Amino acid sequence: MNGMPIDMKVLMNHIYEYKKGVRQMVLFTMNKRYEQYATERLQHQNIPYILQPAGKNTLNLYFGRRECLDAIRLIVNRPLNELTPEEDFILGAMLGYDLCAQCQRYCERKCRHCQQVQ
Repeated sequence: MNGMPIDMKVLMNHIYEYKKGVRQMVLFTMNKRYEQYATERLQHQNIPYILQPAGKNTLNLYFGRRECLDAIRLIVNRPLNELTPEEDFILGAMLGYDLCAQCQRYCERKCRHCQQVQ
């Protein structure tokens, strides 16, 4: 593991936390060059996942419980920066982000969104 790129060490830690039940779902943004390694690792451990383009050279890798991934397929069907404030809130909550911080983020995004619509 010493020669492993830091991104893959982070991925391995996320997998460890998922398998130990610390997380129900993970979102990991990675360079496209690690796609095969990451997906093979998840397949080998029978962990369901979804890959979505994130940027020119990056991918968003979601993995975790099937019911969470089913919801991701319905909610995250465009780039993350295009999610509505509600969709962004749901995603953050699903990922286990601090709930109060998510509430604050939601209110800020919702107010900004309301000002843009007026």
